[in-house]
Amino acid sequence: MHIKKKNLLSGFVIVMAVAAMVTGCGSAKNGKSETSGLWITMPDKSALLQKEAVTVTSQPKNENIQLTINTGKTFQEMDGFGYTLSGGSVLHISKMSAPARAKLLQHIYGTGPDDLGVSYIRISIGASDLDELLFSYNDLPAGQTDVNMEKFDLGYDKKYLIPVLQDILKINPSIKILGSPWSPPVWMKTNGDTRGGSLKPEYYTAYAKYFVKYVQEMKKNGIIIDAITVQNEPLHPGNNPSLLMLAEDQKVFVRDHLGPEFKKNGITTKIIIYDHNADRPDYPITILNDKEAAKYIDGSAFHLYGGKIEAVSSVHEAHPDKNLYFTEQWVGAPGNFANELNWHIENLIIGAPNNWCKTVLEWNLAADEKQEPHTDRGGCVGCLGAVTITGDTVTPEPAYYIIAHASKFVRPGSVRVLSNVIEGLPNVAYKTPSGNTVAIIQNTSKEVKTIDVNAGKKNTTITLKAGAVATLVM
Repeated sequence: MHIKKKNLLSGFVIVMAVAAMVTGCGSAKNGKSETSGLWITMPDKSALLQKEAVTVTSQPKNENIQLTINTGKTFQEMDGFGYTLSGGSVLHISKMSAPARAKLLQHIYGTGPDDLGVSYIRISIGASDLDELLFSYNDLPAGQTDVNMEKFDLGYDKKYLIPVLQDILKINPSIKILGSPWSPPVWMKTNGDTRGGSLKPEYYTAYAKYFVKYVQEMKKNGIIIDAITVQNEPLHPGNNPSLLMLAEDQKVFVRDHLGPEFKKNGITTKIIIYDHNADRPDYPITILNDKEAAKYIDGSAFHLYGGKIEAVSSVHEAHPDKNLYFTEQWVGAPGNFANELNWHIENLIIGAPNNWCKTVLEWNLAADEKQEPHTDRGGCVGCLGAVTITGDTVTPEPAYYIIAHASKFVRPGSVRVLSNVIEGLPNVAYKTPSGNTVAIIQNTSKEVKTIDVNAGKKNTTITLKAGAVATLVM
């Protein structure tokens, strides 16, 4: 796997045309992370996840800006950080040479000290707009229906997606997978088209059976679907594929069809609603206010193409027993590194967990240098992958580093803990399963900041240049 040297983590080396990641992220012994360190990325790329040593003591200081972490005050448990594994992503990955493909998947999904540690994957149920063709798992000639799913077939996903997922599960069997549909089969829709339209009420039960069949058939391939969202961006029918599904319709579908079908068939896959922008928290709240619908629902998912991340907390306040997930945000090609790093770290990597989200997912793991493939009539023509793949050459892009600042250090089962709000220094902190304290800190000011980080018996002092993004492990 050839690696372009620009935009790379410090320490990428090329040996016999195969890239080996040497990030200094952890000790090589038993693949366990070191107990302390500071990893820095600068908007000007002068540092890219560059490690600096820190001295951890039991003596707090009070000489500088005070960042206080209270590990005794806990919030949500994290499921993880990652990317959508789009149809285009698996297409490009599948066309790499076997050694290069294995190296890339190990690096992205592995849990060793030199790996990215991605622990959560979103996939499309059927085609998304970043597929080379449009398909569902029950495509029929015009005029035909199949309400009992007798002709259901995973079809095209057997070619690329399923083999890649199987390879990933060999690397990390505990990785969680979320499935999201962009459109039902067109024979179920009011307009008979992949783009737009609504689900016909007479096919609500058939579509619920479609989800059941999907979970069952993926399981037969060794792939456990941990959760599904009912519809990707239900208020955006202009994408291709897409579906308009208003809150009242989604409530009825979950309450009277999907939830009961899952229960009848013993499906334990979580049901997550909404999966759209933070400007409409009323959508999931409306559904969760119905107690019969809510009993089938694990939580709500959000994107941030509209609204502010703080609005997500209003759903937690209304229904604190339900989980929250951040499931998608794109980086537009060609990708302004400084702007993307600054905005995504503050709003997603720091902002989303601080507003109760259990996951943070960037959109689209991989694309080629032309941001292909994508569908016609509404597919995203400028979605930059976290990595750009050209043959066996892999170039990390902004989303690679954005997710890496969390995924490498905040492992599944980490719990968000209390940290104080400091103007110009947004931050989020965790207690990890291994006993570490991890803080992600961003200096959004225009000045160098020296910070005393006090976390009980673990204390240190760090200095961050203007614009720096830092992950501190103590």
